[in-house]
Amino acid sequence: MDDQPRAMGGGSESEGGIPPAAPRQPLLSPEGQESLGDGLKRDRLMAALALMIGIGLLFLIPFALKEGSPFFLPLTAALVIAIALVPMLEWLERHRMPAPLAALACVLLFLIAANIALASIVVPAWQWMQRLPESIPQIQHNLEPLIRFYSNLERFVDRTLTNFASAPARQPETIAVAPPRSLLDLFTTSAPSALIEMFFAILVIYFFLSGWTRLRRNAITRRASFGGAMATARVIQDVVDDTSAYLGTITLINVTLGLIVAGALWAIGMPTPLMWGGIVALLNYIPYIGPVMAALLLAVGGLMSFADIWWALLPAALMIGAHLIEANVVTPLIVGHRLTISPILILVSLSFWGWVWGTPGALLAVPLLIIIQTVLNAAGKPDIAGFLFEHGTLIRHPGETHTHRRQSRDQSG
Repeated sequence: MDDQPRAMGGGSESEGGIPPAAPRQPLLSPEGQESLGDGLKRDRLMAALALMIGIGLLFLIPFALKEGSPFFLPLTAALVIAIALVPMLEWLERHRMPAPLAALACVLLFLIAANIALASIVVPAWQWMQRLPESIPQIQHNLEPLIRFYSNLERFVDRTLTNFASAPARQPETIAVAPPRSLLDLFTTSAPSALIEMFFAILVIYFFLSGWTRLRRNAITRRASFGGAMATARVIQDVVDDTSAYLGTITLINVTLGLIVAGALWAIGMPTPLMWGGIVALLNYIPYIGPVMAALLLAVGGLMSFADIWWALLPAALMIGAHLIEANVVTPLIVGHRLTISPILILVSLSFWGWVWGTPGALLAVPLLIIIQTVLNAAGKPDIAGFLFEHGTLIRHPGETHTHRRQSRDQSG
């Protein structure tokens, strides 16, 4: 008869209506597919291809980000800054300010703060760099008590300082260059591409903020279910809250730390104390590595400013003491456990983004880590093992599916 069932896979049915046999254990077919019963098969070739493609993308993305840094760096920095400015934007909108004007106000406030920081740090630092060649004899004189015990180190330091000072000596005309006094001066005197990147970043910040309310509403209302809409709204709010809370809190802590260090340096007679306070505040955005760099710079500045070596090392000692209090008492007390991040993840993020984009990448490492960690915690971390060995590569064979339906219908009849 035409409707007589045929034997396929692990089940068969005889003419007498004997129920099908129990499913057999998974078998590996000659085509490389493992039968799991109920018409399901696992395609091992697809699993291998998916694994290789995933590994390839994992290794290619960092190089793409590094080579495309003129595009990806300003874009990423602009998005992080814009996310941090969202609470200010929402506050202005709640006070009946239109979204375009609120976005413009946020951008202007950010640019004013950036120019103030530049004026207090870059202009005096430029003058310090001009003084460095003529301060080398004083640095050697201050380090003489220490170098006296290390004759090999003395030769190394002399050779290093001589090589470092030789370039300005051969090019004295570069000392007359005026230091930049604003963001526009800094980027126009460095390279035209830097000005374009800065203008691109400002535009991204403005348009992101001006369309933030519409963007968030569209991301929520376009979900197919109420649960998906609520999950999307929760993720967006968590990203904004965590990023803005971290950057706002850390900025307040770093500015306070910089002012305290600047006051201490002013009390001991260190030149341009506000510049050193700004450097401390800026480098403190980079966990672990930034404070060490700030202490080394303060040590060099102290050796250039004071005749006694112990007095010259006092600025670095003051900065280290203030940082230890901030890192072990103030920051844990203010930040608390809500934004606590694993130190291993911070080090990995610092090394990765620092390798990809240098110092700007290191400054963005922790905010990017917070954003990625917040999204992954809400969306669920990828289960690679489950994808490869359980449900991710299962397929349903058409012939076995048809047979399974026929068997179920015959049993019910």
